[in-house]
Amino acid sequence: MSQPRTFGIAGWKNSGKTGLMVRLVSEMTRRGYVVSTVKHAHHDFDIDKVGADSYRHREAGAHEVTIVSSTRFAIMHELRGAPEPSFEEILARLAPCDLILIEGYKREPIPKIEARRLESANREPLAPTDPHIAAIAADHPVTDTELPVFDLDDTGAIADFVEKVTGLRR
Repeated sequence: MSQPRTFGIAGWKNSGKTGLMVRLVSEMTRRGYVVSTVKHAHHDFDIDKVGADSYRHREAGAHEVTIVSSTRFAIMHELRGAPEPSFEEILARLAPCDLILIEGYKREPIPKIEARRLESANREPLAPTDPHIAAIAADHPVTDTELPVFDLDDTGAIADFVEKVTGLRR
């Protein structure tokens, strides 16, 4: 596999990013692509439960903790005060794939679609100030843009757009 293509989903909190992300992963996988995802979290998150062996390893000071079973493995890397890794450093650690879908990282210079919902906490459009936003997916009419606008739930059309923008070929 060559250099993986990247495509992002940006938007404010409660804008529908995660729902769109999950539907796109499902659709792109159904189309035969190997898809990986990266999600940026703005807070201290945890994927192992308090008291679990992996948690105890991490609490004891391990730099990386790898959990392996017959169905999956996960590597947790403790920063221990080091700066958050760059977007490029994260991408470099991923296994080969056809497409990397990115949730969050709204300031990275990658093609992305802006998710918008009427219920979102902040409704200020991102597109006017981000030249990398290639389209908008919304649950309401959007008329103040020259960009393509998709219904937030029209996963098939959005997936077609992702293929076109990234140059993916089935």
